[in-house]
Amino acid sequence: MNKKLIVGNWKMNTTLGEAQNLAKDIVKHNSPDVQIVLCPPAVNLYSVGEIIKDSSVLLGAQNCYFESKGAFTGETSPEMLVSVGCAYVIIGHSERRYIFKETNVMIQKKVAAAVRAGLIPIICIGETLEERQANKTLTVVSKQLRSATDFLFEDGITKFVIAYEPVWAIGTGLSATPEQAEEIHSFIRDTCAMDFGDSTRKVPLLYGGSVNESNAAILLTQPNIDGFLVGGASLKSDSFLSICNAV
Repeated sequence: MNKKLIVGNWKMNTTLGEAQNLAKDIVKHNSPDVQIVLCPPAVNLYSVGEIIKDSSVLLGAQNCYFESKGAFTGETSPEMLVSVGCAYVIIGHSERRYIFKETNVMIQKKVAAAVRAGLIPIICIGETLEERQANKTLTVVSKQLRSATDFLFEDGITKFVIAYEPVWAIGTGLSATPEQAEEIHSFIRDTCAMDFGDSTRKVPLLYGGSVNESNAAILLTQPNIDGFLVGGASLKSDSFLSICNAV
């Protein structure tokens, strides 16, 4: 990819006014060297989308359901996200997997629904601390990866993003070393290429474990890190833009 991809996941943060102000700051100081995607809470998607629509910043959602319509109270369909201007959607975030108990099967169905609707899914995979300590990292990552992407590759679809987020490094202040992150990113890249050919090497791989302005530059020196999925540091424009400027 020509540009690094930096995705801001605001999670369950920002009131309407806070979301608008944050989006305005980011658009004002947007760097041409990166592709920025902002993922505000669902209730703020339309408002943020209106602010960024004439800029190079793109809109993303934090989640979607796998049905296009129906009696699914509280859910949001991919088609609804497209209708308010979303280009991307995060699927399988560790908080969805471990707090809301989303399974690999459910995540695969969400990915398929997002692609059908024309969204680019940002598919999150990663291991817990217990799994890493038990030397199960590669097994866990491989299973999550293949479950979510096999049918995409089989259909020749490569327009999606994979985000490696070590669960033990999210919101803890810990971060994988550049070497640890690169090891898993390289494994993901090689696994895709081994299963489905070298064309899959172009799929962007993001790192998403407590990225901040202090560690962004050194992480980006690794050959298989194409950008970041940023959580807490995306809630302050100065911090987020510093990460973008690290490119």
